[in-house]
Amino acid sequence: MKSSRTPTSLILAGLLAFFLSFAGLAAHAAEGEMSKESKACLSCHDKDVMTKTLESGEVLSLNVSTKAYTESMHKKTDCEDCHSNLDSKTHGKVKTAIKSKREFTLGMRESCRDCHKKKATEYDDSVHAALIKAGNKKAPLCTDCHNPHTVRSSKIVGPIAETPCAKCHEPIFKAYAKDVHGQERIAKGISAPLCAGCHQAHAVKAASMGEGVKDTCLACHKEVVKQHDEWLPNTVRHFEAISCPVCHAPDAKRRVNLRLYDSTAKRQVTEKLGVPKFEKRTDTADSKDMGLDERALWSLLKEFNQDGGDGKMLLRGRLEVSSGVEAHQLSEKSKALKDCDTCHKQGAAAFQSVTLTIAGPDGRPVRHGVQSEVLNSLTSMQSVRGFYAIGSTRIKLLDYLLILVVLGAASVPLVHMTIKRLFKGVRQKLEAERLAAAQDLGKQASTGHRQGADDASK
Repeated sequence: MKSSRTPTSLILAGLLAFFLSFAGLAAHAAEGEMSKESKACLSCHDKDVMTKTLESGEVLSLNVSTKAYTESMHKKTDCEDCHSNLDSKTHGKVKTAIKSKREFTLGMRESCRDCHKKKATEYDDSVHAALIKAGNKKAPLCTDCHNPHTVRSSKIVGPIAETPCAKCHEPIFKAYAKDVHGQERIAKGISAPLCAGCHQAHAVKAASMGEGVKDTCLACHKEVVKQHDEWLPNTVRHFEAISCPVCHAPDAKRRVNLRLYDSTAKRQVTEKLGVPKFEKRTDTADSKDMGLDERALWSLLKEFNQDGGDGKMLLRGRLEVSSGVEAHQLSEKSKALKDCDTCHKQGAAAFQSVTLTIAGPDGRPVRHGVQSEVLNSLTSMQSVRGFYAIGSTRIKLLDYLLILVVLGAASVPLVHMTIKRLFKGVRQKLEAERLAAAQDLGKQASTGHRQGADDASK
């Protein structure tokens, strides 16, 4: 009886069997990298039904996919390297009390530190760690961002929806996904800036602190200062006093943020933990909650100067967008604002909202409203630095003074030339008299010399 299979089908079947066997060997090799103890753990935990009900009533999944684990960055790490507190003899036989998922995650934090010391140190100095110290129960821990059983290399460009930051910062992340950076990543699948690229992954600082975010923009857009120099006057001053999204998120609302700044230490002033002087003082100075006026602002600054001892506290004005969501609605550069009148005109919308800011203990801003008239006050010129540009202000008196200064400077050479022309004849007459007198003196000296010579010859 002849076989119904053709030589071609037999060859294809053989090739298929070969590749399947090769895949099986590869999977076996991957699993072979694990120890017997880890294989034993996964033989039980690779089950979807494995859960544990905690004292809080939460259900903790105990499932660990063998496939996902062997494809992760931790595939060479044994289970006992992280779960060193478990006793293999009693594990699974004796009930272990766990209060909540949060407590369990906190307990596992030191296991990450054993291998990732540098990253752990960076994290300890981050805004997330500061929130935890302040008692915030939602601040992210290691495993909130990195699933230890499935973690993959950060160099792999995956779907942006899998970015862990989106869990806590959903509104901001949705805005990012629609802006120029998010669309670049989604549409082209390239490594366009993601959260960690601008804010760092572990040493995350409050975006309102220092110049970190601006410096990050300039790190990628290296030629931006030169490009702006071609059309924007005082480019460097604009970059110091205006945040990038102010112009590159054209539909955003804007405000003037007055940062309390220590000019000696060259950093923003930070509110000390447990000593809320800023809120107490601003609430006292603005008892009617109408915003601080120029006198209250000046008095408040003097109080902080007395605390500092050296009297070096001042306010640094900065134009920025009103929210973190708007800061992540960046448009294409062709849509960026280039009309100077957007800001440099009387009654500009950006200058109608003013806030006074100090950095909180965790780095996040603590704000209080300020009356917009403060920006039109001569008094504020003594306290607000790095924000006023002559000729680009809403303080009319200063503009009038500028006109007088310019006219005065221009009139000096004009008056000098006029006087020079008017007194030209007088100068010439005086010069002629001076020359005549000099000639007379010369003649007298010559005559006296000859007489002296004659007397000597006698």
